[in-house]
Amino acid sequence: MLAGRLARPAGFVAASMSLVAVFLSSGTPIPLYNTYRVGNGITNADLALTTVIYLVSTALSLLVLGRLSNHLGRRPVAVAAVLSSILGCLVLMHVSTLPMLVIGRVLQGLACGVASGALGAMVIDLAPRTRWQWLPAVITSSAPPFAIPLGALVSGALVEYGPAPRQLGYELAAIVLAVCGVLLLLCPEPTARTRGALRSLRPRVHVPQGAARIVVAAGATLVATWSFSGFYQAFAPSLAADYLGTTNALMIALVFSSIVVLSPVGGAITGGLLPVHALRCGLVVFAVSIGLVLVALHAAAIVPFLVASAVAGIAQGAANGGGMRSVLVRVGPADRAGTLSTLYLISYGGAALPGLVAGRLADTVALPDIGIGYAGLVLVAAVVALLAGRNTAGTR
Repeated sequence: MLAGRLARPAGFVAASMSLVAVFLSSGTPIPLYNTYRVGNGITNADLALTTVIYLVSTALSLLVLGRLSNHLGRRPVAVAAVLSSILGCLVLMHVSTLPMLVIGRVLQGLACGVASGALGAMVIDLAPRTRWQWLPAVITSSAPPFAIPLGALVSGALVEYGPAPRQLGYELAAIVLAVCGVLLLLCPEPTARTRGALRSLRPRVHVPQGAARIVVAAGATLVATWSFSGFYQAFAPSLAADYLGTTNALMIALVFSSIVVLSPVGGAITGGLLPVHALRCGLVVFAVSIGLVLVALHAAAIVPFLVASAVAGIAQGAANGGGMRSVLVRVGPADRAGTLSTLYLISYGGAALPGLVAGRLADTVALPDIGIGYAGLVLVAAVVALLAGRNTAGTR
């Protein structure tokens, strides 16, 4: 094992912070979507397409680059992810047309995909051996749904109340990322370099031997939760402005983040349950909460909407954390990056494909009705997850 200037516990913290920072930066543009819509003529369909392109670029980087850190080492690949995220922020500081927005989001998507495999595996590799054995699974499963809305909330506050609303959020995100990059360079390298880096670039979905059924259960859970979160990400500005009666950038960020920002709470409070039990409880509560979200949306009631969304976010954290723990207990060090990439690939695919359809419908179908279609997908995916997770042994 290569020695770094930071001890393993400090490296674990630095890797966790960096994983959060990459996803935090990808939430920064969302409160500005309404600004781009009003000031630059970018339509709802354009914004939905941008979200799909971001998700697809993330999924492709997971598919192609997800196992690269097994061969080049976690640290250099993680630093590359941070640099791509910084570059995305620099591009987004100058958005005036749709292509600029798309380029910036693609760079952020690539960063998120590479970070999911390399930084996610690094978090698990460097995790201290404590009684909180559930912590790495909660961090890796909750970092995206927690950090993206956190970035949106901070950005929304800066857009609404700070100077230079189109630049300041991106500048601060880039500074945080630069600090994380320096810390990563000081981290210990948990894996040795091995041959086969070029072969690892061949697109491949990695499923550990003997874990196929639980991967299906965890993957279907991620489709259920991420698909509906994708609905918020694509349409939060329009939902807030056209149906919930607010154009305040911070409120738009709150509407978007309400579905996911409390997900770490769900993972933490169910950390003592068997993974499969956490998955089941979380999915049931999530499905019920989504029904209440749609009722509140049709009634244009913003407070019930936010409350139901927050409950759904907690349930999402419980379900995703349980699914991630169910898989990780069956995975050795050599399989971690590939398995995490597979799970994140399912997550982003589950958000991107419905978003592609929704984007085509956005200019002709009311958003609450599109939400009903998403809820149908949630129910189907939840049933698949519950069936696949039956009779699966779980450990803490």
